Amino acid sequence: MVWKATAVAWAGLIFYLSTGAFGGSLSASLLSQILRILHVSVAPATFATLHHLFRKSAHLTEYAIFAMLMYGSRRDERPFEWRPRRALVCLAIAAGYSLTDEFHQIFVPGRGPSIVDCGIDTVGAGLGLLLFYLRGLLAGS
Repeated sequence: MVWKATAVAWAGLIFYLSTGAFGGSLSASLLSQILRILHVSVAPATFATLHHLFRKSAHLTEYAIFAMLMYGSRRDERPFEWRPRRALVCLAIAAGYSLTDEFHQIFVPGRGPSIVDCGIDTVGAGLGLLLFYLRGLLAGS
């Protein structure tokens, strides 16, 4: 039950992060602070590339976590045992949720929808599920 509630809360966090308060200017500011803390100075073009990668890695990470939370939310004796059908269902839900999240951004000032971001989100969900698959392989050997 805790995993289900956590997965729903994570979906809510993803929705909240899609609001105008978490746009490009915030992530640019965060990245600037990180680089400053690390005493790293980069050219504006390099910063733009790093900023793009920073934002896209956030998509990967948040959806990897989302898929993993959904996968673990099943009620059975071994919720983390590899089950391909469960993984596909979790991947489909994450992909669908990503589409609704991008649709939501149509209505958020300063944000916009991106089918590329949906793809990145889905890849992130797949990578999160891949971790469970690899864990199962390692545990079985």
